[in-house]
Amino acid sequence: MRVITAVVVAVMIASVATMLIIIGPAPPRTITMAAGAEGTVQQEFAESYRALLAVHGVELRLVSTKGSADSLQRLNDPKSGVSVAFLQGGVTTARESPKLVSLGTVFYEPVWVFYRGKPPRRSKEMFNGKRVSVGPLGSGTRHLAIDLIAALGMDPLEMDIRSMLMPDAAEAMLKGDLDVAFMVAAWETPAVRQLLTSDRISVLPFPRADAHIAQRPYLSKLVVPQGVADLAKNIPATDLVLFAPKASLVVRSDLHRALQYLLLDAASQVHGTPGIFQKAGQFPASEPIDLPLSEEAREFFHTGAPFLQRYLPFWLAVFVGRLLLILIPVIGVVIPLFRFIPASYGYIVRRRVFILYGELKFLEAELEARKSDEPVKDLLERLGRLESRANQLRVPIMFSHFLYNLRSHIDLVRARLMQRMPEGSR
Repeated sequence: MRVITAVVVAVMIASVATMLIIIGPAPPRTITMAAGAEGTVQQEFAESYRALLAVHGVELRLVSTKGSADSLQRLNDPKSGVSVAFLQGGVTTARESPKLVSLGTVFYEPVWVFYRGKPPRRSKEMFNGKRVSVGPLGSGTRHLAIDLIAALGMDPLEMDIRSMLMPDAAEAMLKGDLDVAFMVAAWETPAVRQLLTSDRISVLPFPRADAHIAQRPYLSKLVVPQGVADLAKNIPATDLVLFAPKASLVVRSDLHRALQYLLLDAASQVHGTPGIFQKAGQFPASEPIDLPLSEEAREFFHTGAPFLQRYLPFWLAVFVGRLLLILIPVIGVVIPLFRFIPASYGYIVRRRVFILYGELKFLEAELEARKSDEPVKDLLERLGRLESRANQLRVPIMFSHFLYNLRSHIDLVRARLMQRMPEGSR
C-alpha cells in the first residue's frame, strides 16, 4: 500500500510539474513600453495605457525613444527589457523581426510635409537648397522621408538635411529657421496642429497618393477636409490628400498571453473612439501590416477577451485560469488512479494468500505422489510451518474470508496427513 501511495503522489507531482512547465510562469507585474519620441501623440497614448494597466495592478514603464526605428531596435533586443511599442507601418518585416508579433493596428500616422511660405510649382525647387528636417536618426519619419525624396527623383545631397525632433522642427519653422519639415504624426499631435493653423506655413498635398500607395501597400489614403483645422480662417483652404502608414501595437512574442489580452483591452478603450480619420470602433483592427498577428490577438478579435478576464479582476482571473489548467489534468490522472488503487491493493492482499495456497497445493501433490507406506512426518512439519505463516498474515477485514478458507483447507490437508501417520504417532 505504501508503494502504491508513493506512486500516486509521484504521479500527481509529475503532473503538476509538467503543467507548470507547459503553462509557464505567472505574468510579470511590470512591463516596459517604448513610448516613442517626446511631444508625440504616442506618448499620450502610452500614458493612457499606463493608467489602464495600473487599475489591474500591472506597472507599465515608459521609455522615450527617437521614433519607430529606435523602438524597433529595442524591441528586437531582448536585453533592452522593452516588450511593447507602437511601430509605424513599413519599418520592418516578419523576416527581419521574427521574435515580434502584432496586436493589430491602432491609429493612422499621416505623412505631413510642412513648407514655409507658398511652395513653388516645380517639386525640385521646393527642396533643393532648402533647410529640410527629416526627423532624428532612429525615427520612422526619417526612414519614410528619405524614401519619398528619392521616389520624387530628388537628391538629399542638394538639401540642407536637419535631424530634428518634432517639437523643435515646429518651433524652427515658425521662427523661420527651417524651410521644410517632414512629420509622420497623428492628427492630435501638438506640433501638427500648431503648424496647420499658422498662416505662414503651407501643407504640401500628395496629388499622386494612389501611386505611392500602390508602391507601398502599408500606406493608406486620407483626406483632410477643408476648414477642419480652423473653420473661421478656413484652414486648410482646400481638401488635402495625404497618405499615412498605420501604427501597430507590437509586442515580443514571448510576452505573457494574459498581458497581451490586457493590452488589447486597453487598446480598445484608448483607440476605439471616433476621430477625424476613423470611425468609432475602427481601431484596434486585426490587420497584420508588417508582422503577423499573435494567436492571442486573433482570439481577441474573433471572440473577445477570455471568459475569466471578462468577469473577474485581472490577477484573480490569472490565478483561477492557472489553477484550472493544473487541476483539470491532475484530476484526470488522480480519479483513474483512485479507482485503480483498491483493485491493486486487493490483488496484492489476495496474492499473499494465494502464495500460501500454492504451497499448500504443492504439499498436497507430494502427499498424493507418495506410497501409502512412505513416511509423511516431514510433510506434516512443513504444513505446520505453513499454518504458522498463515496465522501471522494480516489482512483487512474485507479480505479475511480468504484467510479463513486457507486455514480450513490447511486443516483438511492435516487430516489427510494424520490418517497416513502410524497409529502410535498420531
